[in-house]
Amino acid sequence: MATFTLGIEEEFQTIDPVTRNLRSHMSKLVEDGKITLKERVKAEMHQAVVEVGTNICHNIQEAREEVTYLRKMILDLAEKQNLQVAAAGTHPFADWVEQLITPDPRYDEIIDEMRDVARGNLIFGLHVHVGIENRDEAIQIMNAVRYFLPHIYALSTNSPFWCGRNTGFKSYRSKVFDKFPRTGIPDSFSSAAEYDEYVNLLIKTKCIDNGKKIWWDIRVHPFFDTIEFRMCDVPMRTDETICLAAIMQALVAKIHKLHRMNLTFRPYHRMLINENKWRAARYGIQGKLIDFGKQEEVEYNVLVVELLEFIDDVVDELGSRKEIDYIHQIMAMGTGADRQLAVFESTGSMNAVVDYIVSETKIGLD
Repeated sequence: MATFTLGIEEEFQTIDPVTRNLRSHMSKLVEDGKITLKERVKAEMHQAVVEVGTNICHNIQEAREEVTYLRKMILDLAEKQNLQVAAAGTHPFADWVEQLITPDPRYDEIIDEMRDVARGNLIFGLHVHVGIENRDEAIQIMNAVRYFLPHIYALSTNSPFWCGRNTGFKSYRSKVFDKFPRTGIPDSFSSAAEYDEYVNLLIKTKCIDNGKKIWWDIRVHPFFDTIEFRMCDVPMRTDETICLAAIMQALVAKIHKLHRMNLTFRPYHRMLINENKWRAARYGIQGKLIDFGKQEEVEYNVLVVELLEFIDDVVDELGSRKEIDYIHQIMAMGTGADRQLAVFESTGSMNAVVDYIVSETKIGLD
């Protein structure tokens, strides 16, 4: 069986403990972090964003150790700069217009091209890489896994507020990111060669300079032997991140297993999958998604059971049953968005929401 290694990247907010607004770490956090974390920590376009990424992990237990360690380190480094750290897809009330941009030729180039679309991209995501060495297999797996992206995305929803407003969405982050080109659910590709031909055409016509500027919800990575899931809001709790990563890994392993047995998973058109993505962004786990095989709406909690049944025969091989079972805890307590909204409804205070996110970000790190 393939190993399906894992790599997890989380983007965090740096918070002023007094105002609760975003505050620039002026790269000091990253500079100090690189002393111990090396390339596992980096700055992002906005100076109030810091990203950490694990080493290659051979199983979900290693991934948990890495994610927990990186969160602890970032929290400690931030405290030394009189900052707090928050894990949510958007800040409840920060205004992107006021945020400083990190000086860097790469970011200068993106802003020169995209202007306010880039400046306004004040969002925080979770990216998960699952290792797969054969690129043709990776393309076929990506084609099939696309169907499940809204199901996973709904579990991650953690950005109901934007610029001080309740947006009515469980994940407004994706609505902000939709302004970028080459985002969302990708088309299917018949082979790695067809995929490469598409990428090379964009490079030749100066749409992009390399494949990393394809920002789909899932992609075969241009430089690593991985399938990269990119659609999720960064969750508040480590347990949520690990649960989502374990589900992604299990889906890749399951589709790979079917592929090796010459069994196929029915492909669905991107436009149909997009209908479910919209519902996931709007309602999270509280709504219904469409079962396109049955051609009917289905309650999300029913779909979760079907998803767990689909991956069940690979979970023990991967050693991730405990991590995946945390999905029941998410369903019981609500996603980050549900919990943020509950705090706001009970307090009427955006500051209280920020305080709650900060406290949730620390859970499970002891």
